[in-house]
Amino acid sequence: TTMRQGRLQEGLRKPASRGVVGRGRVSRREVSSFSFYSSSSRSTRVRALAEEASKVGGSGSDDEILAKALQRGEPCSFDREDIVHESSSPDLPSWTQNDTSYLKQILCARVYDVAEETDLQRADTLSTKLKNTIFLKREDQQQVFSFKLRGAFNKMANLTSEQLERGVICSSAGNHAQGVALSALRLGCKATICMPLITPDIKVDAVKRLGGNVKLVGENYDECQAYAIKTAEEEGLSYIHPFDDPFVIAGQGTVGVEILRQCSIDFVNQDQDLDAIFVPVGGGGLLAGIASFVKQVRPDIKVYGVEPLGAACMTEALMRGGICTLNQVDAFADGVAVKTAGTETFRLISKFCDGIITVTTEEICAAIKDVFKDTRSILEPAGAVSVAGLKSYCRLYGVKDKVFVAVTSGANMNFDRLRLVSDIANFGAKTEVMLATSIPEKPGEFKRFVDVLVGDEKISVTEFKYRYAMNESRMAYILFSVEVDEDTKQKESLLARLSNAGMDTIDLSHIEAAQRHLRHLVGGRARSFTGAIPDERILEVTFPERPGALGKFLSELAPEWNVTLFHYRQTGNLETNLLIGIQIADSQFGSFQEAMEKLDYRAEEIDSTAMDAFGMFLY
Repeated sequence: TTMRQGRLQEGLRKPASRGVVGRGRVSRREVSSFSFYSSSSRSTRVRALAEEASKVGGSGSDDEILAKALQRGEPCSFDREDIVHESSSPDLPSWTQNDTSYLKQILCARVYDVAEETDLQRADTLSTKLKNTIFLKREDQQQVFSFKLRGAFNKMANLTSEQLERGVICSSAGNHAQGVALSALRLGCKATICMPLITPDIKVDAVKRLGGNVKLVGENYDECQAYAIKTAEEEGLSYIHPFDDPFVIAGQGTVGVEILRQCSIDFVNQDQDLDAIFVPVGGGGLLAGIASFVKQVRPDIKVYGVEPLGAACMTEALMRGGICTLNQVDAFADGVAVKTAGTETFRLISKFCDGIITVTTEEICAAIKDVFKDTRSILEPAGAVSVAGLKSYCRLYGVKDKVFVAVTSGANMNFDRLRLVSDIANFGAKTEVMLATSIPEKPGEFKRFVDVLVGDEKISVTEFKYRYAMNESRMAYILFSVEVDEDTKQKESLLARLSNAGMDTIDLSHIEAAQRHLRHLVGGRARSFTGAIPDERILEVTFPERPGALGKFLSELAPEWNVTLFHYRQTGNLETNLLIGIQIADSQFGSFQEAMEKLDYRAEEIDSTAMDAFGMFLY
């Protein structure tokens, strides 16, 4: 990462206490050097990292990304006195020199020509689960399913008539683009929307429906933004920044105004008060706006930002003492996947924010599921980041009987991502674990394995994948997932049972690559010296999806019917289909059919046409 303050010099400074922000005045002096934390020695003395071209996340070692040193749910530590800011742009309005002026700008922001005052909705299920009162600020209810139209319209409403006549331009892959397009439609001006070539058609079409002139340019957002800025200069268009603009920040700050007003109404004649607000962070426009208002009006209320661990540009900037650029970002939560924090947003956040929490992809997916349970709405990953951070914070500190608000910032979810979110969600909520176990490859061991797995607790199996393996080790390998109750330590009990039975097991629950890919690679060709497996039949079996169904099925198989393939994933339906391979001689197939009839399960052999394709991969 190239540090933008100039050449860094070696030095030492005293770190702030863990999880607590310094209360000093923010330094706004111009300096050419500063020092920042190394995660390996933050608890005592800190060595400064030198070289102007120092890399953040360059070589892949954990201590290069300081955010990785934080516990899950822990707000980052930083000292306001040590923050170094860049020079203010001469293009900024003069009122930005006085931070109290943001109060007036936020209160007077023109947003309600296009935006609505969204609901502050109590999340009853989540409140019960976390033992705190949780409210969701439903910005996903806006006309474009995101808060972004607030800042976009306020910025454009403050342009001169001449600027509006020439037109505006922006760069965005989604929510900001729709906000600018809708604002241009309402203000009667032309809008050029630059979007990366990889932008999904659903988002491109949404912008076109709002009248935006879409230009698909650049392989990524950085190339797209560079083109938009260059075009703005060449054609005299007004560039509408997605976050680093005072009028955009003020527009987003109206969310904070609504939260305080709605809480004051909800808490009338109740012995309650708002304790903290959790806000998603990308470039920082929403957090800067909300924190600038709330902390000047109600300084007793905590305001925390939340951003993905794989795109923690604001956390890194605060912990290092100045803006830095990440070499790469995880684009799973694409709405907050930003490499470099904004100059003005960073200045305001470092002054008013109480810290930033980082969350994992698993935690984000679990938060999407939590919100769905309470609202029946499906948030995009960026829209659920704040909920994920709130949950992590509650778990880490064990807080109870507090009142928290999470801003659900958007719901522009691509439909084809729902399967991945669903697969990962239970691992993030720690209600499902993925494991890999080795057992001897001989008849009867598969049934013994299932008996040990289910145990007296009748644990529910949600995924099961196995393929016959007759190799030198004579060991078979099974990948499976089960539902567990974290509070009762079911996972630990399960791992102990398997270990005591001599079945070596690996926990894959927190290996994201396993959840994304490994589960789809298990199976395939039988690892056998003999090639084709004698008397193997490949069948599709339909059976009820309920606890005990799998064990009941295996119990009815005769000891001589050896299982050679097993492929199952829970679907959430009343019935589900699994693919199974069994060694059954022709003389025994009638007995197998009788066993299936007794169970009232349907079992059909894969027909010859399909087997031509299956055979390409199974043998």
